[in-house]
Amino acid sequence: MHPERFHDMDYALDDALAVLERTPATLRALLAGLPLAWTTPDEGPDTFSAWENVGHMLHGEHADWIPRARVCLGEGPGDTFQPFDRFAHRTDYAGRTLESLLDEFAAARAANLALVRSWQLTDAQLARTAQHPALGTVTMRQLMATWVVHDLGHVAQIARVMAKQYRDEVGPWRQYLPILDRR
Repeated sequence: MHPERFHDMDYALDDALAVLERTPATLRALLAGLPLAWTTPDEGPDTFSAWENVGHMLHGEHADWIPRARVCLGEGPGDTFQPFDRFAHRTDYAGRTLESLLDEFAAARAANLALVRSWQLTDAQLARTAQHPALGTVTMRQLMATWVVHDLGHVAQIARVMAKQYRDEVGPWRQYLPILDRR
């Protein structure tokens, strides 16, 4: 008998928050104290290094997830999300250390999750909609699920970019390490 490769889970807020609350500690465990040789390389133009991933995620804590959730809940100005500048971290956090970004990210995430929990979101609230400037109508549930997948995607991206630092060093084992050729 072969186990399923994956199971497409139904969204559950508590399960989503359990992942979101772990991201700061995961990033700290993976990145804190590493030499710049591990945290500054990227995969080319318009890609992120580990430092940039953390800065981008921090910017999202301030300018993306909660402001957009407020719009879905009818607490924001109008019913349309403001565009998100995915490269704003490059100027907003220029000159900051990775450790300072990790600290601020952990604090911002904790505050945001406390706020989300205080809302005690109902299924009706998770079904509320807003307008995304490029995607059209989206629900609060979709926004919250996207937040989780966004985190996991950036954790995976960080690991992939770090792994590529040893692309040539692994020699013939490269054929068994597909992470080294993904983008």
